[in-house]
Amino acid sequence: MKKILGLTFLLFGLANAFCQDVGAETNEANEEVMVLTIEDAVAYSNEHSPTLKSAQIDLELAKWKKSVAWNTFLPNVQLTGTLARTNSIESTINSTNASIEQNKKLFGAIGLPTDSLQPMKGTESMHWAAMGNLSISLNFNAAMIQSMKATMASYETGLITWEQAVKENEVNVRNLFYALLLQQESLNLQREALSNARQRMNQAETNFRNGYIPEISYLQTQVAYLNQVPNVEKAEMSMQQSLGTFAFLIGLPANTKIQLEGQIDVKPMDFDVDELIATGLEQNTNMRSVKENLKILKLNLKALDLSSYTPSLSLSWNGNPMLTNAFDTNWFDADNWNDQGSLSFTLAWNITNMLPWSSNRTSARELKDNIAKLEIQLESLARNTELQIRTAVDTLTQSRRSLENSQRNIDLARRSYDMTARSYRNGTTEYLDLIEAENQLNQARLGLVSEQYNYMTSLMELEKLLNTTLIETGDN
Repeated sequence: MKKILGLTFLLFGLANAFCQDVGAETNEANEEVMVLTIEDAVAYSNEHSPTLKSAQIDLELAKWKKSVAWNTFLPNVQLTGTLARTNSIESTINSTNASIEQNKKLFGAIGLPTDSLQPMKGTESMHWAAMGNLSISLNFNAAMIQSMKATMASYETGLITWEQAVKENEVNVRNLFYALLLQQESLNLQREALSNARQRMNQAETNFRNGYIPEISYLQTQVAYLNQVPNVEKAEMSMQQSLGTFAFLIGLPANTKIQLEGQIDVKPMDFDVDELIATGLEQNTNMRSVKENLKILKLNLKALDLSSYTPSLSLSWNGNPMLTNAFDTNWFDADNWNDQGSLSFTLAWNITNMLPWSSNRTSARELKDNIAKLEIQLESLARNTELQIRTAVDTLTQSRRSLENSQRNIDLARRSYDMTARSYRNGTTEYLDLIEAENQLNQARLGLVSEQYNYMTSLMELEKLLNTTLIETGDN
């Protein structure tokens, strides 16, 4: 009875495990996998990268500032309205009554009636007055034109910064993509080696059963196969983790399964170093950015000089309508309002700003020093860019020779492996010699792919330096 119960539980356990395995396989089969080419990855990253989104906001702001750079010439318009109560109106009443008394005497002297001329008595409404003010002023100095030019030049700097961010993001994504292809190729070689080891183990088992080989030979193939299994499993897990990290970095949703489509395939190129240096000095984004900043500083210096040595013209118009006795007077009758506004033209020249020790000229001195430092930085950057281009070309030239050597090494390793495999099948070569020949062939194949990756990444670094596309790569 115990054996029957044990067997029953065992069958239930196996059935449960089988159902779980089937369910897992079904879930894996139903799980969608996104196939990505390198261009897809770059395009998706450009659209979803947080860094690029932030840089795009900065660019839009710079573009807006450029479009409204003319606002420095807008007049200053201010409109105010005031309802005021005077604390004491005695002086106004006394002055008015004094005038009434004089008029009475004058009317009496000429025989006119004076009954209508009665002294004024103060009322609450006489304390209130309504006043409005509309002022328009416009200041102009030749420095404003230079300031507007500096604002517009800032947009060009923003464009260069945006261009740098996009290029940097593209290079990073491409480097990661090719690194994953390299890792994937290494995994494929390990899988192929594992498959070969399994086939040799199966063949050795058959030969052992038929009495063609001793048991020790069969055990050697088993050990070789089982030793490779955990390494391949670890490599597969590492590959999945790397793919998940890459998906996250380019902005894909969490847990998105991706599959890379493509291969590392380069076409070695010949370079004209002098031509590349000329291109780099003209198009390198770092140098262009420094040149634009230098241009902005010079415009600001010119604006400061003009504000110091040229007069400013100020145009001002002020309307100041006023209504007395506000609560007893018709507000909509124009005759009840009086206006004390004015129109003025003023030409002003700040003499203090021309003094060498004034704050204005001190700022000008700082700008001149900053311009001198930027010019030194630009010269140093030009030399450094030239050095980097020469180094990159040397690296690519050396990598090209390594590619040729790697291809020759693969041919030799393949011939060696084929010859060793035939000898092993004929029983004239030891098993360890076959494993060694296979390892050498796999190392040679992986070495070629690694060198192709090195060439591709060096080529992309050169492209970034030149801020151009070298179209003779494997992707074009």
